[in-house]
Parts: sequence; C-alpha cells; structure tokens
Amino acid sequence: MFVSRTEETDCKYTVAGHEYMGTRSVTVNGRQCQSWSANSPHAPGPFNAFPDESREAASNYCRNPDPGFTTGVWCYTMDPGVRWEHCDVPTCGK
Repeated sequence: MFVSRTEETDCKYTVAGHEYMGTRSVTVNGRQCQSWSANSPHAPGPFNAFPDESREAASNYCRNPDPGFTTGVWCYTMDPGVRWEHCDVPTCGK
C-alpha cells in the first residue's frame, strides 16, 4: 500500500515522539501552539533536540525537544494561562 509523505509524517514512531516532524499545531484541548522561537506568551525552556534541527524550523508544530520527556509530543500554548499541553499525535501503523 502506498503511504503519502503527509501520512508518514503525521504520526509518531515512538511513544515519546522525539522523531515527530508532522505539522500538527493544536493541543489535545484545542489550544493553538506557540512558535518555538517566540518568547511570548511563554518563555521557552532550554530544549534544543528538535528533529527539524532548529526552533525556527520547528515553527509552531507539536514536538518533543526534551530528551528526558517520554510521554509524547507537546507545545507551549498561545493561552497565557496554560504554559504547555500534549498534542494528540497517533502512533504510526495503528
């Protein structure tokens, strides 16, 4: 079966999702993700392990740039009252 590039990248291969390079930019609760290179509304942490190779390239997409975080992809949110949330990214092949 042919799998398109979009289908391939819109899922994660591991639970932690460190390799995820899809374009989802909304959290599990429907909040828009903040750009990884922005400092507002939330100052980002010191994470630099982006599969895209930079904060700028990661745009505002759901990612897991923290090597010690193992429960999935996430992002800082544009909601000033909610610093970060997980993103609902399925596991590839399921």
